[in-house]
Amino acid sequence: MSVPLFLLHAPDGFFSTPVALAFWVITVAALAISLRRAGAQLDERAVPLMGVMAAFIFAAQMFNFQIPGGTSGHLLGGVLAAILLGPYAGTIVMACVISVQALVFQDGGLLVLGANIFNMGIIGTFGGYWLYRTIAAVLGGEQKGRLPAAAVAAWCSVLAAAVLVAFQLAISDTTSLPTALVAMVGWHVIIGVGEAVITVGALSFIAASRADLLRLRDSRMAQA
Repeated sequence: MSVPLFLLHAPDGFFSTPVALAFWVITVAALAISLRRAGAQLDERAVPLMGVMAAFIFAAQMFNFQIPGGTSGHLLGGVLAAILLGPYAGTIVMACVISVQALVFQDGGLLVLGANIFNMGIIGTFGGYWLYRTIAAVLGGEQKGRLPAAAVAAWCSVLAAAVLVAFQLAISDTTSLPTALVAMVGWHVIIGVGEAVITVGALSFIAASRADLLRLRDSRMAQA
């Protein structure tokens, strides 16, 4: 089966029904945990920030940046959301953004929506967040290591999503694993650079204009 393989927003038909349903189960479980944990951490300042973050990521994803070869990338935003909100609230924000894109703009299929949320939202928020915290700690803490840690975590989140899509395509028998890996990872190595640049730029602006927002996450997570 010949299909374009440069998409993280997978349309219906890319993944087999068993694979799509399995990731729906995983995603629903992860979102249920995130809702419960975020509910224990949220305060009156966090809820509006979640809405603003969702709107920002949604709007930022509308702008594509071109890369060689005739394809393009856009911000995912999972690492940015997790740094500002924590991984649980960040996951909820990403799930909302990806769901609206699928339901309103047909950007990604509905049967595979669970897989798309997992690939772009859950992997980016949870995996990206803990990688960010680990790198920042090695570099001497978030004050010193925030930007380089965010850049690496953002780039890795895109690569992780691309690799996961490649395995999902192979398991679904849509294409072979080597073909999927070459197509997905080859381009998303470059797209991940754009993700890192946008993430660092957004954090730099927030640190300069509203540094208090960078402290909200830790105060909320300490309450959980």
